[in-house]
Amino acid sequence: MSKKEKKKVNDWQTDVQLDIPEDEIWTYQVPGLAAPHINKPYKYYNFKKAIFVIVIIIAVSLSMYFSVMALQNDTFEYTETENGIEFSKFSNTGYLYELDIDYVSDIEYIAGNNDPKTNFKVVKDTEKPITSVREFTLNCDDKIKTIRIGENVEFVDGKAFYSCWALQNIEVDENNPNYCDVDGVLYNKDKTEILCYPCDHDEYLRQKYGYEKELYKDEVTPEYEKDIQTYVVPSSVKKIAEMCFNYANLRVIYLPEGLETIETLAVFKLHERVDQWGTTPSLTNVYSYVADDVTDTRFTTQKPLGEVYNSLPEGLKFIGSDAFSYNQALEYVYIPESVTYIGHHAFWDTCYKDGGELKGVTVMNVAVSEDEFGKLEVGDDWRPKYDWLLFKKAIDVNYSSEREA
Repeated sequence: MSKKEKKKVNDWQTDVQLDIPEDEIWTYQVPGLAAPHINKPYKYYNFKKAIFVIVIIIAVSLSMYFSVMALQNDTFEYTETENGIEFSKFSNTGYLYELDIDYVSDIEYIAGNNDPKTNFKVVKDTEKPITSVREFTLNCDDKIKTIRIGENVEFVDGKAFYSCWALQNIEVDENNPNYCDVDGVLYNKDKTEILCYPCDHDEYLRQKYGYEKELYKDEVTPEYEKDIQTYVVPSSVKKIAEMCFNYANLRVIYLPEGLETIETLAVFKLHERVDQWGTTPSLTNVYSYVADDVTDTRFTTQKPLGEVYNSLPEGLKFIGSDAFSYNQALEYVYIPESVTYIGHHAFWDTCYKDGGELKGVTVMNVAVSEDEFGKLEVGDDWRPKYDWLLFKKAIDVNYSSEREA
């Protein structure tokens, strides 16, 4: 360091002492600096404070607004595919109760309206028709009550409307060549496959048939069970799609003898609401019928169904994984000799212990012999287990059994 630089540093380090009278210590003004404001208000202090607060509020509000807008603009997401435009994701604004799946849509917000229930509208680009709906597009949505499918939709994945708890009915444009609906339930066009029985379809039926409120288990009348909790699958149906009836409030289902396939999770955990805190298993019986011209899905009497017998239909070939799992109100299952495949956990947790007594499906009835059954393709734990000593024990199988009348 040069002598000049050392001198400069020493000058900086020289203590500066001010000769300030003791009685002026809090008011003394150093030449060139502003006077101290001890016990004195700043000029325009309240005005400046108000301006500062307003600026902060505006900044925070703008930040929140643009954050919310960024989220809300993602309500609809689409993907370009070689077959057209796929509806790939839906995130509800919280106040959408009906959904049209026909054209690419977006949310448009109404200036000056701060009510989140009414400050938006859905706008459509009619030059961009939707051709498919991806799996889990509406994943566990609890607001949408009605879905309307447009005429250009060619494919709807079986898991597209997974666990839409408030969904009451699905309507399909009559000009759609691939799909149709039967009183709010989704089918393919020729009604050989039933695709989606909405989770809350019983609410739609209650309104249709004049029931004012949901009845709880101890209030259900025979008329209510017939009108609301019984469903007749049309005789044209060959396949029940995956997740078709899952979580539905049904007690009785009638299946046609021509049915061949019951897919994965097709009749999974049917239940009815007990109160706002819980649910109880609802499915008590699965019947099969032999009539070949049944189109009415509402059960009136057994007469139009012809011969009716208990449990799964003759001609059934495929029972998917978890097809009937968690239906503890079910007590009887009969597997006909036509069945060639049973997926893993197909009847899981349909048996349980109550006060030491086995209830539910306590034995599995099978038409074929044990040797013949051994030739089938059967998944792990296809039949239920129950607590036995320190272990889990599978229920017995009654081979070569006769079907109950």
